[in-house]
Amino acid sequence: MTLLTSFSALAASAPPQAEIANSVLKVKLYLPDAADGFYRGTRFDWSGVVGELAYAGHHYYGDWFTQTDPTVSDFVYRDAEIVAGPCSAITGPVEEFGVLGYEEAKPGGTFLKIGVGVLRKPDEKPYTAYRLYEIVDGGKWSVKKSKDAVEFTQELHHAPSGYGYIYHKKISLVAGKPEMVIEHSLRNTGTNALHTNVYDHNFLVLDNKATDAGYTITFPFTITNGQPADKEFAEFRKNQVVFLKTLAGQDRVYTPIEGFNNGPEDYRIQIENTHIKAGMKITGDRPLAKVSLWSIRSVMAVEPFIDISLEPGSQTTWKYSYEYYTLPPDSQ
Repeated sequence: MTLLTSFSALAASAPPQAEIANSVLKVKLYLPDAADGFYRGTRFDWSGVVGELAYAGHHYYGDWFTQTDPTVSDFVYRDAEIVAGPCSAITGPVEEFGVLGYEEAKPGGTFLKIGVGVLRKPDEKPYTAYRLYEIVDGGKWSVKKSKDAVEFTQELHHAPSGYGYIYHKKISLVAGKPEMVIEHSLRNTGTNALHTNVYDHNFLVLDNKATDAGYTITFPFTITNGQPADKEFAEFRKNQVVFLKTLAGQDRVYTPIEGFNNGPEDYRIQIENTHIKAGMKITGDRPLAKVSLWSIRSVMAVEPFIDISLEPGSQTTWKYSYEYYTLPPDSQ
């Protein structure tokens, strides 16, 4: 089964979704739905799941896995298949918030994942993002759609735990430009502080092609940590990560990216592939707290983290911009 076949099969099952477009971009988004949603795991934020983005004959995002299996934790390889579990089977620039209150909760008690809800702690085992937890209170989701934007709001007020918030995310397309903007606001309406982080996993599948030596990732700072452990597949060159060969089988690249400063100007990530002749730029308006790179044969993911700290009654905002572009046919 190919990734394209899997994507078509999932589309045919028609989970709740919306399409937005401007004159140059077309985007499919999956909508949060506890009964029929494309994603109902307890790892990632349910809002703004991008199923596919089309620009200038290229296709961004889509499935990086070929099958799903509720018995799988993160993902596994089964012969030629990549099988994802329910907490990892998701696509596009999706976000995951750090867990809140898990260590303090007793078995049977509750903890919080923003964008998912209040979850049940079943036992004394350490928290893992790959475990599917019971959702005690998923809050109330609302969605507002227009031709070039979708807005998501999750309102959660769980008095027994002291957690409450209003989380808003808007995904919009800039008129006449190949640019998608993701804007967020988070207000703490509970009695507990919200001290956590959030990162965008940025699952990038480009034209359904394997991760290959055409990829280069560029940052505005010099990378200061040592070479990736998987150095036969990728290497650091000053401010770049350069892929050296096509990933196949169970090949993997995973590495932290260090060297950024404490200002938002270093939240600038450029990813391009000279074989596919396409790329993208990701820009954020908050300082980086951490950056990681993870890639297997079917997907590349640059993961920038930011910190969130909200006392009761306070609010914060953050924004990402995604610019898509093509390369000249003769580019190397």
